[in-house]
Amino acid sequence: MKDRGQKQVRTEPSAYKLLHTIFAYISRIAKERDLDRLLILFADMGRDLITADRCTVWLLDNKTDMLWSKVAHGLDRIKMPKSFGIAGHVATNGKPLITNDPYNDSRFDKEFDRKTGYTTKNIIALPIQDSEGSILGVFQAINKMTKRGIFTEKDLEHLLLAATYTGKQLEAAMLQEEIETTQKEIIFTLAETGEMRSKETGNHVKRVAEYSKILALKYGLDESESELLKLASPLHDIGKIAIPDSILLKPGKLDEEEFKIMQTHARLGYDMLQHSDRRILRSASIVAHEHHEKWNGTGYPRRLKGKETHIFGRITAAADVFDALGSDRCYKKAWDMDRIIKLFKEERGDHFDPDLADAFLDNLGEFVEIKETYKDEPQPDSK
Repeated sequence: MKDRGQKQVRTEPSAYKLLHTIFAYISRIAKERDLDRLLILFADMGRDLITADRCTVWLLDNKTDMLWSKVAHGLDRIKMPKSFGIAGHVATNGKPLITNDPYNDSRFDKEFDRKTGYTTKNIIALPIQDSEGSILGVFQAINKMTKRGIFTEKDLEHLLLAATYTGKQLEAAMLQEEIETTQKEIIFTLAETGEMRSKETGNHVKRVAEYSKILALKYGLDESESELLKLASPLHDIGKIAIPDSILLKPGKLDEEEFKIMQTHARLGYDMLQHSDRRILRSASIVAHEHHEKWNGTGYPRRLKGKETHIFGRITAAADVFDALGSDRCYKKAWDMDRIIKLFKEERGDHFDPDLADAFLDNLGEFVEIKETYKDEPQPDSK
């Protein structure tokens, strides 16, 4: 492998260039919500500020005493004990470190260079701290790319700017990620609770979530919107928790009055969720309200027609029907796949958005794979 230490020599950035670099990265970081992409931006910013060849942002997992990095220029994600290497030393001691002769420094771990063929000539590392001074991780840069080729105290000052800003942003991002993770767990718990009450398994909401994301992507929604729908769709039937057992669990066909009561679950779900200021729950309120609308305007509760129904509602409608038909319910046995396909073809442009029906039929194998992955366990005979 070519020695990356032989890359083209660069000049130190001017004060104007440094300022321009800082503001350019701050602008990009302010718009980024994904933690992994934030880490990439932090690493790029540190590398550019001090004219290094590569930069690594290590995060510290205090539960396992491990350092891990999603971002290591030139390497895939890596993990190592807190006691290893320069980064481990800085994470343990909480003090910055510059070494311009790493191969004669006992703290340096030569194993990465042996594995990759890279030659480490110098290293600068300093801790990333939160607002209370606790160590979140380590900013580490390798190989100064200027003619002089050594890291200095001035580089440490510049990297400190990046590390301080990174610490504040990481703290906020990690808190947001924790909130979102908790929110996702609550949503699936609520959804599974609702399904258990109607004698369905938690796998129903998992399958509908996966089907919905695939359909969203095939329809042309971007990854962010498709993932949002995946997180929101499990609550499509949450309103059923307010439906009486005598109706919800009736083994036979509902009469006209019972069906009217059952239909209220769409509005009930919407009413439960609509006042949240959380993006996932706002989306879930749309899904709950509109997943029984039909393309031809004969659905409920508002008889919306065509694209009057939000795309999230149209997608979840197709995903929910596919799973409901292919699953045993208290009032019916599961349909075979040929019968389900026949219905989707017949209901294209009536029940279902034609584009979504086409996307479903054109990618049937992906839906069947999910169905098999999350298939229901056989239920014991209650007789």
